[in-house]
Amino acid sequence: MVGPYGCFFSDADARPTLEPARALVDLLASDLQLVLVSGRTRPQLQEACRIFGADGYVGEMGAVLGWDRATRSTVLHGAMPVAYDATPVRVLHDLGVVDGLLKRYAGRLEYHAPWHLDHDADVMLRGSVDVAEAQQWLADAGAPWARLRDNGVLPRRELPTVAGPVHVYHLMPDGLSKGQGVTTDLARRGLGTDDAVAVGDSVSDLEMAPYVARLFLVANGAAAPATASAAAAHDNVTLCTGANGAGWVEAVRWALQSR
Repeated sequence: MVGPYGCFFSDADARPTLEPARALVDLLASDLQLVLVSGRTRPQLQEACRIFGADGYVGEMGAVLGWDRATRSTVLHGAMPVAYDATPVRVLHDLGVVDGLLKRYAGRLEYHAPWHLDHDADVMLRGSVDVAEAQQWLADAGAPWARLRDNGVLPRRELPTVAGPVHVYHLMPDGLSKGQGVTTDLARRGLGTDDAVAVGDSVSDLEMAPYVARLFLVANGAAAPATASAAAAHDNVTLCTGANGAGWVEAVRWALQSR
């Protein structure tokens, strides 16, 4: 939906553009609803919904839902035991899981500051670790319901103690994903798979594909080998010719013409 550095008015080459804004105006004038799906937090998405005129959001990798112009929200707990009466982030901290994981991978894992703040269900980390090994550590530490998800390489970022690419990780309960968040939100709205179209640029975005009629993968996302490979597993994914916001415009125009 946005260009470099998160700017809605920049194309993939960081040149000013009004095309996404024109598509947004047409979308808001229709009977379709815009729901923002992101790894971002509830406060961030509440503000984004106000700016873009969205009805709601699916945030924190599918764990936080907002609706009614983002005035109402809920936090999903996934596989976290119901006996824990707190948000997943609070529980992970109270159990010592976060501190223990950072200590186990000292020098190789750290908070993804400052974007780790204000989360309810998802502890954001960065570094380079063996995810399978970390998953076993979580099970041994008494949190087999927690999952460390690799969300890909972080551009333009280096850590002095890490050789090679730096990854972004999401520590959160198992059973949560953008796809699960979307299907839960659709059910709450009384809608189904055939009523939804999604747009994305990453492997985690492709988790929405089974729960929507069509998913548009923008060109910059399709350029990543892992994302392109994951897209090939779905027969309802359309590859956009445009990157970033230009691809989002393609999806919006298709949805408006197909309704």
